[in-house]
Amino acid sequence: MVLGQRSAFWVAAAVVVHTLWTSAAPAVTYPLYAAAWHLTPTITTGIFAVYPIAVVATLLLFGNLSDHVGRRAAILWGLVFSFVGVLCFALANGVGWLFVGRAAMGIGVGLSASPATAALVEFGGEGRNQRANSIATAGTCVGLALAVLVGGALIQYAPQPMHLNFVVLCIVIALLFAASWLLPHHTPGDDAARWKPSAIAVPRSIRLVFATSAMAVTAGYSIGAILLSVGASIARELIGSGNALVNGAALAVFALVSGIVAVAAKPLPARLNIVAGAASSVLGMALLMVAARLHSLAVFLPALAATGASYSFSVLGGLTLINAHAPAHERGATLSAIYLIGYLLMGLIAFSIGLVATGHGLEKALDFGAPVVASLAVIAALLATAVGMRAKPARRGSAAPRAA
Repeated sequence: MVLGQRSAFWVAAAVVVHTLWTSAAPAVTYPLYAAAWHLTPTITTGIFAVYPIAVVATLLLFGNLSDHVGRRAAILWGLVFSFVGVLCFALANGVGWLFVGRAAMGIGVGLSASPATAALVEFGGEGRNQRANSIATAGTCVGLALAVLVGGALIQYAPQPMHLNFVVLCIVIALLFAASWLLPHHTPGDDAARWKPSAIAVPRSIRLVFATSAMAVTAGYSIGAILLSVGASIARELIGSGNALVNGAALAVFALVSGIVAVAAKPLPARLNIVAGAASSVLGMALLMVAARLHSLAVFLPALAATGASYSFSVLGGLTLINAHAPAHERGATLSAIYLIGYLLMGLIAFSIGLVATGHGLEKALDFGAPVVASLAVIAALLATAVGMRAKPARRGSAAPRAA
């Protein structure tokens, strides 16, 4: 049995959801690990940072894999590694398990993220580019919401608070593997040539577009670096609640607004989304610093809303722009290069924030990290403006012969 195009589209969307659910699943559990095993912020953000490092290493070696072996095969291998990583967390009785688990999660997402995104485009039907990118961005928001809400509820109200969350996720990934097994074996982007590891290369003709897209996606992911590595600790301090579900619900504001914006911004041009992402990033980062300084929940919640909007504007704009320009037979490799840059900088920012938090406190860490994240979004907006300026003369030039 092989799934039809419509069903295959939604299975690919579920794989995208799993990437953020898997990535964010430990976020609400970090305070428990810190209390049980006396971990510093450097250690907890180090556990987080292992994940993007593993993603980057996987993308460097296997970034073009799905263009040769097919989206289905790459997705299945990714889900296997994700399952192993989550299983390590489910069985963890010491910090070593967490480092191994995060590395396996990173390999799993590195193998499955770009082929799942490419599959959304290829199974999306009419208007597939915008639809696929909107669903991909919304899917990551759904994954984040499930991570903090399901995780928070199980931690607060179920037994084995450090383990049960991951047992449930293991079951979800196993079911997703079974559904992905039924995906079509070949897609329009597959390259018949035999696969071999190779350096990720970007076609010269789209390098400015690539730089713009990479910076936009990085700006969105860097917001996640702050919220997923220390967000639960921020919520705990600002809300003053030991209830993991309440703290997770606060973080879910980010995911909720992200999902709404991902759908609402779908018809907008990619460059406009990137510029909007920069504006909302500057606002959100400023509010986040103020919230930490004043310990104000009333400021923290609008900060989460603004950063959620920025995440979707930036990631949606970046993915839409690159998918509109990347050649079909190189789409998997090009998306892998985008994710490589995004995850690498996300890991570096998260670990740097942990170092500052350990030495100088959480407030100083935000004073350091927030301006960096906002700057990335502003750079992306400037590059998007340059892409638009380059496109106008090209359109005028192509119109002249027709007029003649």
